[in-house]
Amino acid sequence: MDTAPAGGTAPRAQSAPAVLLVRPRHFGHNPDTAASNRFQSAPAGDAAAVAAAAVAEHEALVAALRGAGVDARVAADSDAPPKPDAVFPNNWFSTHHDGTVVLYPMEPPNRRPERRPALLAALAAEGGFTISRVVDLAPLEEAGQFLEGTGSLVIDHAAGVAYAALSSRTHPAAVAAFSRATGIEVVAFTTRGPGGVPLYHTNVMLAIGTGFAIACPDAIDDAGARRRVLARLRAGGRELVEIDAAQVAAFAGNVLEVATPAGPVIAMSATARAALRPGQVARLAAHGRIVAVPVPTIERVGGGSVRCMLGELFLPRSG
Repeated sequence: MDTAPAGGTAPRAQSAPAVLLVRPRHFGHNPDTAASNRFQSAPAGDAAAVAAAAVAEHEALVAALRGAGVDARVAADSDAPPKPDAVFPNNWFSTHHDGTVVLYPMEPPNRRPERRPALLAALAAEGGFTISRVVDLAPLEEAGQFLEGTGSLVIDHAAGVAYAALSSRTHPAAVAAFSRATGIEVVAFTTRGPGGVPLYHTNVMLAIGTGFAIACPDAIDDAGARRRVLARLRAGGRELVEIDAAQVAAFAGNVLEVATPAGPVIAMSATARAALRPGQVARLAAHGRIVAVPVPTIERVGGGSVRCMLGELFLPRSG
């Protein structure tokens, strides 16, 4: 396991200039994730119809992003073994401005085959990206220490800080290993979600853009931690858009800003957009073009939304 600090503390761009999406091949309900993810539910319909609907939603998202000027790279899911959650690549890798790739330890065993380092290497070669270092945290799975990528970590790249809501999928020891390996400070806290269970991923209640942050303060169950997190978010001068628990359940916090030549795009689902109040939408729209796409099958059956479908590509370009 490479744990040398990535080095460098200069401010970095908050939004990536490209994203990776994985076209699902065997999308479906994953019972191995249901205990910790209260946002997902078993489908009532035919499994083949559910899988087909997820493919259609994925393709509509790709088309909408590309139509808005986003450099959206698409990879096909491998056929075997079947991976019901492959449409959520942000959980198994992250990329960083210095050329570092981090591979993450994932809690559900049937999600671990989603990690495909060869896919990232091929993507880099094809797109002219440079991978200078790979940090493999996956061996932490043997100790039951999990950290599911930018689901578990919401990173403020400009400040060199990441936020982590601790849960069965976000272990303190794995958080510490990430911090040592990357030099990124981590602000960890605990949450209370539906049914009193901790929120399974940080990125359902927190998003950070260049000039804004979306957060659900009420989800942070310790008052002191809540004050510290909000103070850190505001310290960078960002406009804080506060959402409530009902909006979290509608994935209003599962939002990602992506850079384009014409300016920032703020990607979210149609469900999230409908849950936001007009004033909140207006405040976000002041920071970028909102692109909202319906992904109801992926949200309902998979328990994740648009941000989960986007793996950010911060890697430097060759030349």
